[in-house]
This record gives sequence, structure tokens and C-alpha cells, in this order.
Amino acid sequence: MAQFNILIAGNNDPISSKGIDLLKAEPSFNVIVDMNLKAEDAMIEASRTAHAIIVRSGAKVTAKVMETAPNLKVVGRAGVGVDNIDVPVASKRGVVVMNTPGGNTISTAEQAFTLMMALSRKTPQAHATIVSGKWDRKSFQGTEVYGKTLVVLGMGRIGAEFAKRAMAFGMSVVAYDPYLSKNRAESLGVTLCEDLDAAIVQADYITMHMPLTPETKHMINAKRLASLKKTCRIINCARGGLIDDAALAEALTAGTIAGAALDVFEVEPPPADYPLLTAPNTVFTPHLGASTEEAQENVGIEIAEVIKAHLLQGTVVNAVNMPNVDPKVLSEIGPFLKFGELLGRLVSQFAPARSNVVSINYSGKVGSGDTTLISRAVLKGFLERAVGAEQVNYINANGVAENLGLRFSESRVPEASEYADLIEVQASNGTETANISGTFFGSEPRIVKVNAHRIDARPEGTLLFIENIDRPGMIAAYSTTLGKNNVNIADMSLSRDKGSGKALTLLTLDSTPSDEVLAELEKIQGISKVHCVAV
Repeated sequence: MAQFNILIAGNNDPISSKGIDLLKAEPSFNVIVDMNLKAEDAMIEASRTAHAIIVRSGAKVTAKVMETAPNLKVVGRAGVGVDNIDVPVASKRGVVVMNTPGGNTISTAEQAFTLMMALSRKTPQAHATIVSGKWDRKSFQGTEVYGKTLVVLGMGRIGAEFAKRAMAFGMSVVAYDPYLSKNRAESLGVTLCEDLDAAIVQADYITMHMPLTPETKHMINAKRLASLKKTCRIINCARGGLIDDAALAEALTAGTIAGAALDVFEVEPPPADYPLLTAPNTVFTPHLGASTEEAQENVGIEIAEVIKAHLLQGTVVNAVNMPNVDPKVLSEIGPFLKFGELLGRLVSQFAPARSNVVSINYSGKVGSGDTTLISRAVLKGFLERAVGAEQVNYINANGVAENLGLRFSESRVPEASEYADLIEVQASNGTETANISGTFFGSEPRIVKVNAHRIDARPEGTLLFIENIDRPGMIAAYSTTLGKNNVNIADMSLSRDKGSGKALTLLTLDSTPSDEVLAELEKIQGISKVHCVAV
């Protein structure tokens, strides 16, 4: 019988004892628990013979750790975020990375709701006066949440659970989520608002449940804080960085808003001179969203079960970097999986607002076999911008789409069209559509069509899509802007539509242009859209 070494590593943050006991009960497992592995060198030494590593957030599984662990097969994260695991390196080395995306939903929703109530009734401050020997009732007049308007930013699992509790307390709930359909909003009993700025100006309370992406970073900034009601209170138990902490501190000090309750910060732990720490009307907790006995027990048992199943049976559940498929099939469809995920990610950049349908059509040889995994790869790529890359994988992509009210369909045509193999991906909101098509030239993937524009481009490096009016001087205009900002063009594919008078250019760049450069491109007269994607 094969023997497996399992390292449960951390920095004073072990998984639950029930999860550890589950692993120790298996005769073929040698389980080592070490909670003093904050330093990379210590982690490297402890991992040298490991076949599996299980961590929470305190220990990091870096590239060096994996490079010095030749037996490593799987890394498990007892929780959602995998930012302490080098997933790209794990993928290159054939190491499966698994997480437990559903284990702390209730815990985090309850923590956020607790912070809202504590902020409303000034509970921490009142407690502090009591234990200091004072009896001061006048200073702690609170406010009721009953009848107030709550704006939920992000209606995934946690946002939906928060909304359910808020409605039970008599709050009116408005939801903003670019990927939530109207039907799904109705089923949740919330009012859908399609514009962030229009949503937040209504708010007596704002609770945040978005992933941290380039699009959501500082979504609550100085400008938006200035637009809020002075009675508005903000709660964030999602990710530090969704709010501009410095701007929030200024707004609280100036009385622009009534208060803030945070479980997460842009800098963790926040330093002693962090501006927010001295701001008035605040409640803070040290990233306790998942810190309940039940949540830790759930994720501990769940990660132990999936690691055990993978080592003994080869099954893959909740993988963030690999589908549930046997090695032989994976070798055959592997290139299509990677390419499909990329196509989905690209379509999400072009998709019309509130797209609620994603469809895939396969033509040629690729359409003659089982395309389930490829479709899941496409869906995963499409959903990453909606829920965050760490929240969606090949296993849960369909469920995540269903929760968002996103309909998904696929069709297959075994006969070849103009290409031996063709994958067409389309997103629609009922009135507008966006589509992209790709194929393989030999073993090389190629993008061959974007929104009816025929192009020919390798999906590599940084891709810059520019849609503009088809007239002389446009290429020179955006080339000059890129050139003066030291952004080199490696390749170009240009497509013109004489009927509409529009053109699309796909540029392959040697480096990723900054947000300022992209904004400068968008200001060029005649350019209608600019999309940049790092492949």
C-alpha cells in the first residue's frame, strides 16, 4: 500500500481537529501538524517529503516550496482565498490546488450583520465605558435598521445570506451586481439597480461582498463617498481594497458619512499610524469573517475529505486549477481547456451589460466528442470577472452561473466549417450580443473572429482590442500614444467593416499599458472601445 505524507501547516491557525482526525484515521497517511511555519525557509524544510500540504491563511505555499517538494501532488486551502498559494507554479508542476468555497458563507454573512448592528447601536464604545467604570447613556444613542434602505454590493452566496437576514429585520434591500439577472433578483426578493452610483445614493447602509479585481478596487472612493447620505453607514467583510481606506478616514472625520464597520483592510494588519484607526464612528475586527467554530469545522472536514479522495482515488473536487478528469482524456483535450477558458475571459471583456445568456458552438472534430469540460472552462473564464478567479472553478462553474441567473447553452456540429476545429462563444442580454471565435492552426491557438470582425491573432502576452471609426489616421493616433508611453507593439491584426464604417484592431503588446494610458487611448476621437487583457 502506498504511503502518503500530509503536512498540515500554519502560523498558529490549524484546521479543525475533526479534519485532522479524519486524515489520521487512514492507515496509509502520515500526518504532520506544524503551526510554526511563517518563514519560507521553515516551510521549505517541512515540505520536502510531503505528498499533500494543507494550509489556512497563515502559511504560504510559494514557488520555492513546491520546487523543493518533488513528491507534492496536491495543496489544499481550508477556506476560499488561495492568494497564499502560487497557483500558476502549481499548475506548471502538475500540483492540484483545492479550496473550500462554501464552508464560511454563513459565518461571514453573520459577521457582517453583527458589525452592522454593532455600528448602529455603538455597542463596542458603550461596552468600553461600562468596563472603565462609567455609566453614560446619553452618548450612545443609536439608530434602528428597521425601515432603512440597505444596498448590497455583490449578490453571491454571502451577499444573498446577508440580504435574507436584513429583510427579516424589516430593511428594504437594493442589490448592485453587474452579473445578477433580473429573474434572480426577483427570486431573492431584492430590487436590482443596474448603476452603482444610482444604487449607493439611496443607501442608509452599504454592505460589500465583491471580489477584489482591477474593476472593483477602490469602487468606494472619495468621489462616491461624497455622494452618500450623511446618515449612511458602510460595512465591509469581503476584501480590503474595495474601499479607499484613506478616503474613508477623511469622510468619517469630516462627517460625510455616519460610520463604518470593517473586518478587512487594505493593509493587514493595519500599522499603528493607519488613518482609519483614529477615525470616529467605527467598529473594527481583525479579519474574523470565517472565524467561527462551525465554519472552521466545516472547512477543516471538507478539505480533509477532498485531499483524502484525491490521494486514494485520484478524484478532484473544488480544484481551482484542474478539471475533474482522468489523465488520458486530459492529455487529449488539455489544449482546448486552456483555450476555452481564455475565450470565455475575453468575451467577458466585451459582453454587454447584464448579459444573462452565454452560448458556445463547436464545429469540426472538437464537436464530435464530449465537450462538457471545455464548456466548463469557457464558463469559468467568463465568470472570473463576476465573482473572482478564486471563487469559480471547473467543478462549480455551472452552479455559480445558476446562482447569478446566467443561462448557459452549447451546440455541436461535427462537420467542419471553414476551420477544422472552431469554438464560438457568445454573450447576450437579449438585445445586444458579443462574440469571439477561436481555432487551432496545427498546435497553435488563434483568435479568428471578434464581434463579426475577421482577424488572425495568437492569444499570447497582452492583447489590446481597439474599436474605432474606419478612417485615415486612426492607426497612427493610437500607435503614437502607445509609443510615447514606451508600450511596444509586437503584432497587429486589423479588420474593417465597410458597411458599418467601423474597424477593430487587435494588438499584441510586449507590456501591459497602465490605466492612465488606456484612458488616454479612449479619449482619442473616433475610438469607441478599448479592452486590454493579459493572457
